[in-house]
Parts: sequence; C-alpha cells; structure tokens
Amino acid sequence: MSSTTPQHDFTGTLVHHGLKLNPRSLGVLQLNITRLCNQSCVHCHVDASPRRREMMDEKTVSRCLEVLAANPDIHTLDLTGGAPELNPLFRRLVEEGRRLGRKVMVRHNLTVTLDPHPVTKQSLADLPAFFADQKVEIVSSLPYYQEYFTDKQRGGGVFNKSIESLRLLNARGFGVPGSGLVLDLVYNPVGAFLPAAQETLEADYKRELAARFGIVFNRLFVIVNMPIHRFKAQLKVLGTYEEYMDKLAQAFNPQAASGVMCRDMLSVGYDGKIYDCDFNQMLGMEVASGSQPATIFDFDREKLLARPIVFGEHCFGCTAGAGSSCGGATT
Repeated sequence: MSSTTPQHDFTGTLVHHGLKLNPRSLGVLQLNITRLCNQSCVHCHVDASPRRREMMDEKTVSRCLEVLAANPDIHTLDLTGGAPELNPLFRRLVEEGRRLGRKVMVRHNLTVTLDPHPVTKQSLADLPAFFADQKVEIVSSLPYYQEYFTDKQRGGGVFNKSIESLRLLNARGFGVPGSGLVLDLVYNPVGAFLPAAQETLEADYKRELAARFGIVFNRLFVIVNMPIHRFKAQLKVLGTYEEYMDKLAQAFNPQAASGVMCRDMLSVGYDGKIYDCDFNQMLGMEVASGSQPATIFDFDREKLLARPIVFGEHCFGCTAGAGSSCGGATT
C-alpha cells in the first residue's frame, strides 16, 4: 500500500468521526474470475484488457461453489472481471449459483456479446438468451447516454455496440416492467470529479435512452472513479492526483461510510485469495493476516465476521458525497 499523507489518512478520519466499521454480514460473495476483457477502458481499476490471461481455475471455482452451498446467509453471487463471460467456467458458476437458489449478478460490459472472444475468437451472441434462461441480474456500465463521452472513456465504437446490446437485452425482457428480469446500468464520471446525485442522473438516463433509442432499464448505479491503477496513472500524468484525493477526502460523509460495501461482502480473486472488496483486491491488500483465512480454501465464516477491515486512502472514493459501491450510492 502506498504512503498516505495526513489529510488522506482514512483510518484517522474514521477515528475523528467516532466510526468503527466492522463486518456486518457475508451476504455477497463477489468473484473476480478473470482479468481478460475485450475492452481496455481508461478508468478500469482492474487494469483488464484483451492481453490479460489470468483466469479462476476449476479447483477454485469448485471451492467457491462449496462455500456458497454451505453458507445460506450468502444470498448473492456477484460475478465480475475483466469480462467474466470470457472465463470458460462462467456458465457453470451461473448455473450452480441459480440451482442453489442464490441471486446471481453479472457485471456485464455489453460489448462482449458482440465482440468475438479475444482468445478463442468464438461468438458470445447467445449470452442474452443464457442470461434470460438463468434469470441473472445484469449490471452494465454505460458512462453516458451520449456517444462522445462513452467512447472517450471506453474506446471508439463502444457506445453504438452498447446500445445494440441493450436492445438485445430488452428484447429478452431485461429492464422491461413486469418481466422480473433486472437490468441495471452504471455511471462513472468521465474525469476527476464527483458525480451528480444518483436519483437525478437515473431520471436523465431513463428519459434520454427511452427517447433516443427506445431502451428501458431498472436502476442506475452511480460509482466514483477510484484513484487506483489506470485512473490513478492518468491523474499522475496530468498532475491532478493530489487534487482529486483532496476532493474525495473533503467530501467524506460519515453516513456514506457506515454503508460501505466491505461490511457485507467478500471479494475473491481469480487465484482464490480473499479481500475485503474488489478495490483492495486490485491493490493486493488481502484480508487481515494472522489467524484470519487468506484464501477461499481456508474459508471460516466466524473468523471472517470477526476480522478487522483493511482500509487505505482509496477508501475515500467510497465515502465521498452520497457514497459509492458496487450497488451505487450508499446513502
């Protein structure tokens, strides 16, 4: 973990506000099953790309499913990447998770349906049908409802592909009122600033996407760009990293801090290592050492619930303003 300036001391900020953030539950098991992706987005905290080859293997997938089956309080299996669909074991995880009666969420980047697999070159055009058959909940990034801003963040042509993919999902019932098939979108700011209110942006997205493209969806999640990996490197090049960190720290919200996602979830890397959240995973900040389990193979529910959460200066990204998490604002 990088050195921390006094004004960016997250743990000290918690103490100052009289906050002690301990785990509350293990309700969400989030698995990062690959770093491989068909895109190379500039804001990607995972540093995913078509060049990455890390994959969760069969042994680790099997163990994750064993843990899921043995712990009914884990109500949600959250699959992410990279593009999780590019792991050949992805469909097994979805099918087994649903067979166990759990909610299965897929962090779906939309364009993976239309692009050939970066390695095998196989088509993934059947994904909308598979998602509908399994009744997964889809969470998809769409940085903006205009082409310029989306392509600036995610690459040329991504916006039009995303719109095409959203139409395919709508045609299967995703996001359509009364269908029971959930389609949520994610907004990330294009730049080093905090997003507008989630409720306001959701209304804008619904109005504009319906009017321009006939697209419907359920909810919009607003997520702050985390100052790690590619986005951090971009800020450093521009000389605005300290300014952005100051902005996040000054916007610290105790109410948002109380709802941070690491209190109710576990993040598991492709290699089976356990982390408090996906951001800690990308920084190599494993769960607290000592007697605590370090991998999914050492899973111990009681020890994990008693663990101290590992924090760093990037945690200001989750506690600024209305808060930020994999499920959007935390307040």
